[in-house]
Amino acid sequence: FTGLNEMAKNKAPVNYSGYLQLDRILDSQSPISEQVGKPSHDEMLFIVIHQTYELWFKQILHELESVITMFREKYVDERNIGIAVQRLHRIVEIEKVLIDQIRILETMTALDFLDFRGYLSPASGFQSFQFRMLEIRLGLKTDQRIRYSQTAYHELYEKTERDALIEAENSPSLLDMLENWLERTPFLELKGFNFLDAYSNSVEKMLADERKLLSKQKLTETELKHREQMIHMTELHFETILNQNRHDELVQNGRRRLSYKAMLAGLFINLYRDQPILHLPFKLLAEILDVDELLSTWRYRHALMVLRMLGRKTGTGGSAGYSYLKNTAESHRVFADLFNIPTFLIPRSMIPDLPKQIEKKLSFYFTQTQK
Repeated sequence: FTGLNEMAKNKAPVNYSGYLQLDRILDSQSPISEQVGKPSHDEMLFIVIHQTYELWFKQILHELESVITMFREKYVDERNIGIAVQRLHRIVEIEKVLIDQIRILETMTALDFLDFRGYLSPASGFQSFQFRMLEIRLGLKTDQRIRYSQTAYHELYEKTERDALIEAENSPSLLDMLENWLERTPFLELKGFNFLDAYSNSVEKMLADERKLLSKQKLTETELKHREQMIHMTELHFETILNQNRHDELVQNGRRRLSYKAMLAGLFINLYRDQPILHLPFKLLAEILDVDELLSTWRYRHALMVLRMLGRKTGTGGSAGYSYLKNTAESHRVFADLFNIPTFLIPRSMIPDLPKQIEKKLSFYFTQTQK
């Protein structure tokens, strides 16, 4: 303690401005329009908004890397699940702020933007190193990206940043960590209970009940044929979770990314979410869904803002502008497999009952021995 006290005595007092390095931050806005002698009032807003975005991207990456680190070990400390949920929720709240910031940027009109836009080329938001890193650390791969130009996306960066992006893409992402964690779910096949068999029986009964109910309804031949086709389509959807070969075909075609075992585990957690031990795993999946959904929402709101400001003009960096941004909102989603799990949910009344010994393992039991 003596050493710590001496350090405290010799340490200079913490100053608000110095601690936050406000001189550096507040002196880092240099509007080009002023430099060329044609100052545009709204360029300051444009700069501050995008600098703020980069600060939030830094914080998101800070939280995301900590979660990935927690899941990197072969055996995840279950005490960390709650911490991971809290940090993912923080990312969710930051993403809401990112979306709201677009409303501030939209206080600038299209004519206001055109006052200085011509000075920005060939700079583009596409060159945001942190945002590309964020996409990669979530799990977006190069072959899943919509092409921005004829060259690979990372070729637009300097060598140091390009190497860092490639290294990140070759490292386990949050999607990889999630898949590994789900595959280790121990409740899919235990003594006296096979989840897939029990679930398959419930699905068959549900579809049979739908057909039985359909036969009792007074429908025209066209309506009956349409309803039968809908049930058949539902049957085909369920086949992709009941039949591993069908699932693996979707993986090979790039339409699914999670392994079959991971998908079953995700389904199990969603069906039995009310079991005490599964509360946090379900919350974890829900937070990841929120992260992905809000990122897609931000992309789409950004695209609409660009349409409002520029119409169909080409982006300053040479992209297709609005069309490119709109397409990425849907195509660059990372956790689409989790969004598909509700396709395979069945009514609560049809969820297979768990054997007592398994239900006990999924609950919090405290016993007291009396002497």
